[in-house]
Amino acid sequence: MATYTLPELPYDYAALEPVINPQIIELHHDKHHAAYVKGANDTLEQLEEARDKEAWGAINGLQKNLAFHLSGHILHSIYWHNMTGDGGGEPLAADGVGDLADAITESFVSYAGFKSQLTKAAATTQGSGWGVLAYEPVSGKLIVEQVYDHQGNVGQGSVPILVFDAWEHAFYLQYKNQKVDFIEAMWRVVNWQDVAKRYAAAKERVNVLLLAP
Repeated sequence: MATYTLPELPYDYAALEPVINPQIIELHHDKHHAAYVKGANDTLEQLEEARDKEAWGAINGLQKNLAFHLSGHILHSIYWHNMTGDGGGEPLAADGVGDLADAITESFVSYAGFKSQLTKAAATTQGSGWGVLAYEPVSGKLIVEQVYDHQGNVGQGSVPILVFDAWEHAFYLQYKNQKVDFIEAMWRVVNWQDVAKRYAAAKERVNVLLLAP
């Protein structure tokens, strides 16, 4: 049995229109995300074979492939739930996400400052990558990360709670080469309820990153 499986979408292909059209959602989920799941499972099998045969000539490539495909699977699994056709706006206490709103203000001074930083991080990622809002357990605050590919340039132990996919396959069929326009539009479908749940869960994971015994 495969270790990783492709999760079902929490909505139909047309649910995020007009921000993301159905063709992109279908290709992105059914083809691209599925390829990362298969890549992670295939790499685990190759590593098992390498252990059995004590054949470690390809170990560097296999470890890199595992990180790439597994991170791609995890980030996409978060991405689908981070969006909803009824989303957008600013997280507010009146909507039941007050703790998240307060954490954003504490970590970035203002919501506007946070939004600007995450927008720029996602839109200016060189090549392929992501803009990520993450809970950083050492400081207990939120940080923005600019992730190259799926796994590079990430603070160890940080927990992603809101992710913006800046790979071309996420937007090119609709937005062409205007990545900035796509990132700006993404704010209209952010599912703050999901982000708030992820923030609360991340805070509860106390002492998972021990800096000293």
